[in-house]
Amino acid sequence: MSDSFFPRGEVHVGQDVHGREVTVTREEIAHYAAGTGLPAIPDGDVAPALLYHSEVYADLSWYLPNIIGNLHARQEWELFSPLRVGETVRSRVTVVERYRKRDRNYVVGEVLFTTAAGRWLQRSRTHQSFLAGDPSGIVVDKAREKRSDRRFELPTEGEEIAPGTRTVTIDMCKAFSGPHRNYHNDREMAQMLGFPDIVVQGMMAICGMSDTLDAAFGAGWHHGGKLDVRLVNVVWVNDVLTTKGRIREVQPEGSMQRVVVDVWTEKSDGTIALIGTGSALR
Repeated sequence: MSDSFFPRGEVHVGQDVHGREVTVTREEIAHYAAGTGLPAIPDGDVAPALLYHSEVYADLSWYLPNIIGNLHARQEWELFSPLRVGETVRSRVTVVERYRKRDRNYVVGEVLFTTAAGRWLQRSRTHQSFLAGDPSGIVVDKAREKRSDRRFELPTEGEEIAPGTRTVTIDMCKAFSGPHRNYHNDREMAQMLGFPDIVVQGMMAICGMSDTLDAAFGAGWHHGGKLDVRLVNVVWVNDVLTTKGRIREVQPEGSMQRVVVDVWTEKSDGTIALIGTGSALR
């Protein structure tokens, strides 16, 4: 039902976008592994934390009309309890923010996952950016990531976490962003939207970062993990991505400790694709 306070069809804060009920299955976990390059399907009943990484994109009615050159700009995630095989969970997607920065308009879609009884499992916020003006030609090219303003200073102190490396293949793109053709798995479709090549869905690199933190912290990631990262350079098909991190500080949190980590994902040439902070309990 539309809200009469806003003009008909306008994307607005408070807009109820989408929701569904689903049961966590091993088939979904296997599909996640195929789409993300996860080396092995996890044993036990705990699913990858970001199994439902693209729930926010199941209904695109929260997108602004001009989709040419749109980009995933920032991602936040909070984990409260694991997703477990056989458990029925519910999602709800809501527009929670709109803002403008330079030549782009941003819309923030929030996803809340709960148990069937309503207990929170996880919450995420996706910041999607849209060109404010009329686009012409290639809106983001591969030379962009070589500019000085796309380079970032990385921490040199603090204990390192074990890195995780994956090569993005076309088969991964088709599994992750399929089954339909789109600019995340088809070069022609990407060029129609102003990109020179397949734009790897930003969530894929974020899943790789989550899996790296899962390997480092295990249950402490699923029971209290947090992530806040900016997607600062486009990932293209065939890029080799390595997620790295250094522990910035350790804070007491009840009977546990919260480990705060500077995290980033870089390409083989050193280009930074994601950068931000994560934390987990131990």
